[in-house]
Amino acid sequence: MRKSIIFAIFVAALTATPLMAKQQTRTVLQDNAPTRYVVVKGDTLWSIAAKFLKDPWRWPEMWKMNREQIKNPHLIYPGDVIVLDRSGPTPELKIEMTRTVKLSPRIRSEDIGKEAIPSIPPKVIEPFLTRPLVIEADGLDNAPRIIAAQADRVYLGSNDVAYVSGIKDAKLDSRWHIYHPGKPLIDPESGKTLGYEAVYLGDGRVTRVGDPATIQITGARQEIGKGDRLVAAGPITFKSYVPHAPTMPIRGRIIAASSDMGETGPQNVITINKGRRDGLELGDVLALLRLGRTVEDRTPSRKWFRTDKVETTKLPDERYGLVFVFRTFDRVSFALVMSASRPVLVDDVVTTP
Repeated sequence: MRKSIIFAIFVAALTATPLMAKQQTRTVLQDNAPTRYVVVKGDTLWSIAAKFLKDPWRWPEMWKMNREQIKNPHLIYPGDVIVLDRSGPTPELKIEMTRTVKLSPRIRSEDIGKEAIPSIPPKVIEPFLTRPLVIEADGLDNAPRIIAAQADRVYLGSNDVAYVSGIKDAKLDSRWHIYHPGKPLIDPESGKTLGYEAVYLGDGRVTRVGDPATIQITGARQEIGKGDRLVAAGPITFKSYVPHAPTMPIRGRIIAASSDMGETGPQNVITINKGRRDGLELGDVLALLRLGRTVEDRTPSRKWFRTDKVETTKLPDERYGLVFVFRTFDRVSFALVMSASRPVLVDDVVTTP
């Protein structure tokens, strides 16, 4: 059963100090925040927060500051009505039920099947949670491999049969992901190889144990052939994706995009050249930054015997969006693009917001 850490949302300000409350209200409450909002299926806590707060990822900061004040938490479901109450000295968010209950942030583990509103879209990131997708240089060298196909077929597809060496201890009906080593992930700053993309080809099920074992291809996204590698399929586990700023300064680069076209956009996944060893954690929010290019500014000379005056000017760097880190490896991480006002390009910068 799929589990997710489901947490509710935000407050414009609880009750720290009057001055702090006013400062937070001015900086984080949307100018056009609605008075009421009815939660619908497909919402996420991030998208709901964005309707009320200028920086939707910042609500957990306020929750941590007022942790001792949080009582009787409630999950948010489709059909719930969120009300922005401006009657007091500081705005408050409330959830309207048979009795009005003050809406407070909380963390609780619940079954996604109950349809409580998640923090970010599970379906978008699920493939990036259940499969390795990034491997070390020799990460698949010892993995089980396809050594032959039924009837000596060169390429395999759905429902075809293959023979696999290296999984003699596998259980009958156990499920496996099938991969092929992909292109290297190169750090644009150091030039070093940080790992390799693992190209996901499809899935298989063990139909006869032994060495070699027999598998049936249960699904194929690409052609599968001799030499391709297998990795045991694990359970789908959704972690605690509570958005927050990194605990240390981060400045990295985008080195790959899930679209494989050099650019992407919101609700798509990017790979960045920073990982656990750099201090990145699940839930870290990073800003997208487009570095300003250097241009020539040529001033024509008024004297025919003088050359034009040429100066170089660096245009300003521009922040244009946010990404949400949801899976970390040793030296790289996956992040979901939450917002972007322009196309997200490979080689753009990600930095502490």
